[in-house]
Amino acid sequence: MALTHRVLTIRRDPHSGEVLAHGGDPEAHSILQRTGFVPVVRLHENYHRLPTGLDQAEEARLATRAVARLQAVGYDLAADSAFATEHREPHYLTLGAQVANLATRIREAETTEEVSEALTELTATHDGILPALAEVLSATADFLQDLGHPADPHTAARLRHLADERLHGVTSDLRHVRNGFSDRQAVHPHRSPCPQEVASDEREKSASCPCPAPARIPTTPSAPAAAPPAPAGRRR
Repeated sequence: MALTHRVLTIRRDPHSGEVLAHGGDPEAHSILQRTGFVPVVRLHENYHRLPTGLDQAEEARLATRAVARLQAVGYDLAADSAFATEHREPHYLTLGAQVANLATRIREAETTEEVSEALTELTATHDGILPALAEVLSATADFLQDLGHPADPHTAARLRHLADERLHGVTSDLRHVRNGFSDRQAVHPHRSPCPQEVASDEREKSASCPCPAPARIPTTPSAPAAAPPAPAGRRR
C-alpha cells in the first residue's frame, strides 16, 4: 500500500459544516465506519462523513474517537484542533478479520481434513457463521417491517429472500463440499511436503524432483572452493 494511503484528513467542511474524512486505505475506511462515519462514493472522489442529525458535541466526540483509533495503528492525520487528542484507542481484531483468517487456513491447508475443519466454522448447524448471518438478516427484516417508511416492508421482504433462498443455497453447497472433504481424507498433491526424491519406479534415471530445493541453513564461512579446471580442447 502506498504511503499516501496512510494519510488522512478529518475536518469540518467550511461550506457544508459537515465533518468529513478524506484519504486512507481500506483498513482506515473500516475504522472510520466502525466509529460511525458513512462512506460517500462520488464520480471523482470517495470520502466519509458523519451521520446527519448529530449535534456538534456528538460530532466532536465521534471525530475525536476516530482520530484516536487511527493514530493507534500508525496513520498520519491532519485534523481540526477540536478533534485533536493524544489518546490512542486499542484496535482489536474484528469479527470480519477472524472470518478472513479461515481463508488463510484454507490457503495453507495440506489435507482435506484441514479444509473441512475451517469450513465447519462457516456451516455448523447450531453456531456456524452462515446460519448466524441468516439470523442477522432475519432480525434486520423484523426491525424494518413496521418501522414506518413505505419502502421498509419491501426491503424487509428482500432481506428474508436473501436469507431463505440465496444464503440457504450458499450454505447448502458449502456443507456438501465440507462433508465431501471429511470423507475424502486426501493430501493435496501440490501442498504436501516434498521428500526431494525421485520415485523408485521412475524409468528415467536422470529424472529429478521439480520442486525447489529447501533453503540451506547458513554455516560457518569456509575457504572458497577451487575453480574447476578449464575444459580441454578437442584433438584434431
